[in-house]
Amino acid sequence: QVQLVQSGGGLVQPGGSLRLSCSAPGNIFSVSAMGWYRQTPGKRREDSEWVARISTSGISHYQDSVQGRFTISRDNAKNTVYLQMNSLKPEDAAVYHCYARSPDMMYWGQGTQVTVSS
Repeated sequence: QVQLVQSGGGLVQPGGSLRLSCSAPGNIFSVSAMGWYRQTPGKRREDSEWVARISTSGISHYQDSVQGRFTISRDNAKNTVYLQMNSLKPEDAAVYHCYARSPDMMYWGQGTQVTVSS
């Protein structure tokens, strides 16, 4: 089972910024829409909320609550997707999972913790 490799995350104060990264094998990345879900404290993994996605052509979409604060981007040369998170709020605290949606199946990253606290 292929797992995407995530990095980034950590502890940040409210109003701060973090960047998450997620890398995939090239044969998967090139044919996949990439995105992020987040699992907030107390919720099950299957109740994670979708955050953002970006298509293979670079078209991005966001959950309303992060629109204008988060930016998803992809570097096709590095097979990596990024989630730049600015103006972070305590309610953004969660475990963030990246995914790759290929024509055949979904792939997931291992998850990374984002904590927003003063």
